[in-house]
Amino acid sequence: MRRLSIALTALALHAALQSVILVSGAAPVRAEGRLDRVQRTGLLRVCIWPDYYAISFRHPYSGELQGLDIDMARSFAQDLGARVSFVESGFPHFVADLLNDRCDIGMFGIGVTTARAEKVAFSQPYMRSGIYAVSSQTHPRILRWDDLDQDGMVVAVQKGTVMDDYASQAFRKASVRIVSGPLEREDEVQSGRADAFLTDYPYGQRMLAIHQWAHLIAPENPVHTTPYAYAVAPGDPLWLDRVNRFVEAVKRDGRLEAAAARFRLTPIVARD
Repeated sequence: MRRLSIALTALALHAALQSVILVSGAAPVRAEGRLDRVQRTGLLRVCIWPDYYAISFRHPYSGELQGLDIDMARSFAQDLGARVSFVESGFPHFVADLLNDRCDIGMFGIGVTTARAEKVAFSQPYMRSGIYAVSSQTHPRILRWDDLDQDGMVVAVQKGTVMDDYASQAFRKASVRIVSGPLEREDEVQSGRADAFLTDYPYGQRMLAIHQWAHLIAPENPVHTTPYAYAVAPGDPLWLDRVNRFVEAVKRDGRLEAAAARFRLTPIVARD
């Protein structure tokens, strides 16, 4: 009987609390989201890949971070009234970094793919790029795009990138070599272990700017054009909405265009 009495008392207390909530109109306390936390702490944690030329690039001499998305991250933090902290990540790791709360947002030219969209949430696009190839100017057989997928050719791609996904499906004759280390694609071509490597517009411009041996090969028609967007962990619609409002704002007020012009990325800006 004593146990029954205790149980009935607990039920009565629960019912009383529910009545108070209904009478007062009080709503359940909402769990703290990322926007709340950024505003409370004054800190925006941004995942970047620090070897992405013109996007999020650490200068080899000064160590300074520069690029379109470095500028955008600083602008976003300023809009939020926060300071920015850059977290080193990369294409193979950013999903886990977001899901494990190492950063609040990924801002380094992340291509939107079906596989990635199943794991993270994406903002509206702010850039779009097709795929390009880089070979040596002295290569005897590679003069145009159609020369890549031929018997005996070896094409390098970086693990976890859009080019990795594309090459494994599109190339039927050439061998695809998947690499993961920084500058490994260039080393494969320079050493002769690969005939070319696949990349996007920003990194292709890096190759032309830095390496006299590089030959940038553009397809006659755009290949596998991919929207680039900012990535956040799923399940936080208020945070995603705030990111989208930032993207809309920088498109409208000219900050995106100005940063793109500064880093020679104007041709791939998404204006819609």
